[in-house]
Amino acid sequence: MQKQPDITNNMRAILVDWLVEVGEEYKLQNETLYLAVNYIDRFLSSMSVLRGKLQLVGTAAMLLASKFEEIYPPEVAEFVYITDDTYNKKQVLKMEHLVLKVLSFDLAAPTIIQYLNQYFRHQPVTSKVESLCLFLGELSLIDADPFLRFLPSVVAAAAFVIANYTVNEETWPDSLAKFTGYNLESLKPCILDLYQTYLSAASHQQQAVREKYKNSKYHAVSTIEPPESLSIFS
Repeated sequence: MQKQPDITNNMRAILVDWLVEVGEEYKLQNETLYLAVNYIDRFLSSMSVLRGKLQLVGTAAMLLASKFEEIYPPEVAEFVYITDDTYNKKQVLKMEHLVLKVLSFDLAAPTIIQYLNQYFRHQPVTSKVESLCLFLGELSLIDADPFLRFLPSVVAAAAFVIANYTVNEETWPDSLAKFTGYNLESLKPCILDLYQTYLSAASHQQQAVREKYKNSKYHAVSTIEPPESLSIFS
């Protein structure tokens, strides 16, 4: 974001919040959202973007992520439609071309959800804990500061710890410590940041993630009260 004279962290948060809604509208995979945000952040790291073009970057990133991840991605015309015709088809395709060029066509990126799926395989948990992990993972997408400084594997681990503690009063199992090489102490900075985000989620300006996870298919995990304190560090 330091490369961006015209856009702020808050504008990025509004964009990601909107993409969460787009994903729900078109019933896209959660992984598509994570990939789109990855593309946006990598693009913003290389190119300065005018605020009037930020939504166009987000739209092109979501289009690319859909093509990469979905069996039936929405048509370009649908992506034009969701911007309320702010941009036309030609502009979306042109931006898609530019994003591909800036990313050097490197579209396979490690995301939080990929790591969470690995962790669930090694350490099976209830579907409620899984959903709470996904909710916390998506909350971290909204705020570039502080979460962009953490690796996706670390954010996924922090989400696992907080979700497991919230539901089961357990933390980071030995099996995952062994598998990842992360211990609780090394995860502490990210856990504390994610816990603060969880505590303030209800009062955050952007609410699309909370609304999404009120759905019964996610066990309405965004309505679970976060623990009053995290007494997990000795």
